[in-house]
Amino acid sequence: MSTESTATAAQQIAAGYAADGAALELGAVVVDGVCDPTARVRVPLATLNRHGLVAGATGTGKTKSLQVIAEQLSAAGVPVVMADVKGDLSGLSRPGAPGDKISARAADTGDSWAPQAFPVEFLSLGTAGVGVPVRATITSFGPILLSKVLGLNQTQESTLGLVFHWADKQGLPLLDLKDLRSVIGYLISDDGKPQLKALGAVSTTTAGVILRALVNLEAEGADTFFGEPELEPGDLMRVDPSGQGVITLLELGDQAARPVLFSTFLMWVLADLFTTLPEVGDLDKPKLVFVFDEAHLLFSDASKAFLAQVEQTVKLIRSKGVGVFFCTQLPTDVPKDVLSQLGARIQHALRAFTPDDQKSLTRTVRTYPKTEVYDLESALTSLGIGEAVVTVLSETGVPTPVAWTRMRAPRSSMDAIGPDAIAGAAGASALQARYGVTVDRESAYEQLAARLAPPEPEPPAAELPPLPPATGLPPWELPDIPPMPEPVRPAEPGLLDKVMDSPAFKSAMRSAGTVIGREITRSILGTGRRRRR
Repeated sequence: MSTESTATAAQQIAAGYAADGAALELGAVVVDGVCDPTARVRVPLATLNRHGLVAGATGTGKTKSLQVIAEQLSAAGVPVVMADVKGDLSGLSRPGAPGDKISARAADTGDSWAPQAFPVEFLSLGTAGVGVPVRATITSFGPILLSKVLGLNQTQESTLGLVFHWADKQGLPLLDLKDLRSVIGYLISDDGKPQLKALGAVSTTTAGVILRALVNLEAEGADTFFGEPELEPGDLMRVDPSGQGVITLLELGDQAARPVLFSTFLMWVLADLFTTLPEVGDLDKPKLVFVFDEAHLLFSDASKAFLAQVEQTVKLIRSKGVGVFFCTQLPTDVPKDVLSQLGARIQHALRAFTPDDQKSLTRTVRTYPKTEVYDLESALTSLGIGEAVVTVLSETGVPTPVAWTRMRAPRSSMDAIGPDAIAGAAGASALQARYGVTVDRESAYEQLAARLAPPEPEPPAAELPPLPPATGLPPWELPDIPPMPEPVRPAEPGLLDKVMDSPAFKSAMRSAGTVIGREITRSILGTGRRRRR
């Protein structure tokens, strides 16, 4: 292609990314190796609730693309939640350092680069990390997500769901792992077997398998994650005093042995938001953007029920004003029914070293709109670091032309700030007072222990006082005995006492207490929160 044709092609592609409203700047169009700084690639803010995908091989620049997106969302007043598995995104809290590479990238992309820091909240899964500890109760997490963490099969997942149902009906709060262990232990005991049988097709063997899986999960340190105080999703939707959206970075903490808990926790937060947020339709900008890093962990070995519920949540939550981005190495890591819901695609370089890699590359090319400018199969293996093949939804909802894009440089630091700095920021956070100390209130474990405790022995009967010794005197010579005082009669009960003592009032209070203690509303993913009084 001639220089003139190259510039024309770049401008034609960029015309598809023009936006009247606010938009995120991703970078500039590249054609035949030439980057045109005037051919801008943008994502309209109003379409970000249609979700997106950032994919590519290790070291191709996915994390920096996420950093660029998070920076601009924050600047636009949109809160962002990101899984920071490796700690690479902590530099968002510090301004970037200028340099020759930054200057060259800014010139290529037509970016007036300036260093800038952004408001960041550091959270850790459980109490063993360096961020503010966050937790979820077992009841709120629900049987479907917990089954994913435990690696249960479909039969075991159904059994766990029945156990949750029984605990809900019995009014037994499942707050931490020992609560669920005690409930399952009770159901497979001699005292609880009649209850287990009444649940239906629940075998003692299956319940025992779930119990062992819980013990293993606890041994891997997850006991510090399940409990109270539970994370309130509203704390993820904040802006700072200057109007910038707070970027929440969630680190893995001590849960490295079971990283699937990480992505599943984010799914729990998303399900909770879906349950609690009102319908808002399409907005000028999203109320919140979620980023699932290492998204393959969420879908790997997942049950059909889990995948169906994730698909439904992703499909419907856009009407609540929430956008979701999945980040992974291969687009094929995301099920096709979920992938079809993702309007924005930022695909970094792929590697085709094996027949399976080549098959994935071919399938990836088929998911893009047709283009006469690029040979996509060749382009996807030729992208440089910090370059991506992009297509998004325009403001009218139409897919934009495929654009080989040189991504702009982040304004914040591209280096991690270190655990000591993260711990210091977390210690100074306003959320530390709310979530820093674990609360262990009475729940299923204590209630079942009290129910199974042996009855206390009855106190011995009081002995009657001995009779006075016989005097041997005739009755007329016995000394005078003063008369007994009149017994004190209780005062007449007042109207309130009569009402409170009536059988009808006591019955009504028992019923009310049962409803308040047991009412749990569960979402489409089986998550739920006990009703607050």
